[in-house]
Amino acid sequence: MIYTVTFNPSLDYIVSVTDFKLGLTNRTDSELLLPGGKGINVSQVLMNLGIESTALGFVAGFTGDELVRRLEKTGIQSGFIRIDEGLTRINLKLKSIDGTEINGQGPVISEEKVQMLMARLDSLGEEDVLFLSGSIPASMPDDAYQKIMERLEGKKVQIVVDATKELLLNVLPYRPFLIKPNNHELGEIFGVELKSRKEVVSYGRKLQERGAQNVLISMAGEGAVLIAEDGKVYDAPAPSGKLVNGVGAGDSMVAGFMAGWLEKQDYEYAFHMGVAAGSASAFSDNLATKEEIQKVYEQVTGKNLD
Repeated sequence: MIYTVTFNPSLDYIVSVTDFKLGLTNRTDSELLLPGGKGINVSQVLMNLGIESTALGFVAGFTGDELVRRLEKTGIQSGFIRIDEGLTRINLKLKSIDGTEINGQGPVISEEKVQMLMARLDSLGEEDVLFLSGSIPASMPDDAYQKIMERLEGKKVQIVVDATKELLLNVLPYRPFLIKPNNHELGEIFGVELKSRKEVVSYGRKLQERGAQNVLISMAGEGAVLIAEDGKVYDAPAPSGKLVNGVGAGDSMVAGFMAGWLEKQDYEYAFHMGVAAGSASAFSDNLATKEEIQKVYEQVTGKNLD
């Protein structure tokens, strides 16, 4: 079974406003309400590819009820733990002004609720896949990912971690199956500016040496690189297309990669599926459909750098 964890999910209220004016009443031209959060995005792309998953995390209040209702309507199983006080956050995203959004705080998560989630994760074992994605809420201990991987050590769970800086570095000794920094995040980890693919590969290998089995590095308009466990390095330029929405592209990439890996256990195929899924979502208003991913997959070209 596949599980995704989103500690602080949201309802994303996505609106467009023509000629937005600060300090005045503005009316929307379009609006959309969607479940949000990196793990939820992964579950949604997997579902679009026909792969079931269970979404885990925490929800609260009527907004949490609505989030769960919308997930289950799309076929995503909900394993969320209910918080007694507060509300699942609402994030306002102003589509007509690129990158403009207001994100809510979300509920306070007690240690008791954290331990309830840990207990659910204890049941995972061989042939299960777990995605740990995004930041950790301020009310939770910042070593939550590390603690999860410590508890699951030796159970042969394939764990995917999509996080930044210390969150990522702290899990490497537990040998995650896949990590996915982008080239800027990779440079920030080591305090350098990466200017070439050769440098990206070199520093990606350093993360592999620290414990990551596979390192998938996204490079926006320059494509992606995979440093695979089998010792090979795969490279692919970005497929051609118009950038419409970069939100969720990275989540789509890890979902596509794991969908490809579970299908064929072939790193090159999984890598190309990841590139296709990430690019297809970037070219779409929302997370990519199976048809959109398949169409972009036909454009993906790559080579082995070794």
